[in-house]
Amino acid sequence: MELIQSFSVDHTRIVPGIFTSRVDVLGDYKVTTYDIRLKKPNREPVIDVAAMHSLEHLIATFLRNDPDWKEEVIYWGPMGCLTGFYLILKGNRSSRELYELLLKAFRFVEDAEEVPGATPENCGHYRMHNLAMAKWYANEFVTYLEQNTDNGQIFEYPKTERLITEDGQHFYDS
Repeated sequence: MELIQSFSVDHTRIVPGIFTSRVDVLGDYKVTTYDIRLKKPNREPVIDVAAMHSLEHLIATFLRNDPDWKEEVIYWGPMGCLTGFYLILKGNRSSRELYELLLKAFRFVEDAEEVPGATPENCGHYRMHNLAMAKWYANEFVTYLEQNTDNGQIFEYPKTERLITEDGQHFYDS
């Protein structure tokens, strides 16, 4: 079975940032999946589950209401490893083009007074939210992005090198 594309990213070297994970062609248009990484995998504690849930609600709400972007948003949701989020958009913009949008989205969290949709009618686990921690993670990510604006590492995945033997076995450098 072939290793999926997101597993070919060298998780021992990735830093927080905004990365293009994959580009898919669906009929006449492209759909791009972005990796919005808040934590260094396997080197930093993961995002608190309740805060992750609140970040999901808040940023999904922001993105789907942003007048310049809402028509492009397909999905915003957490990574299973709890180190970041996936953003799926129509089209194929560069990671750098999302920088200002994501700064605005995470600043929106910093200013939030409540978590939208955190009711029994709107949410599958409405009691599992932590707005205060979501604000803390949002502030941490905004500060990090602002301090690393000119750092190309926050926009380009570190890839693993694949060595493939004559019989098709895959070996990786990491």
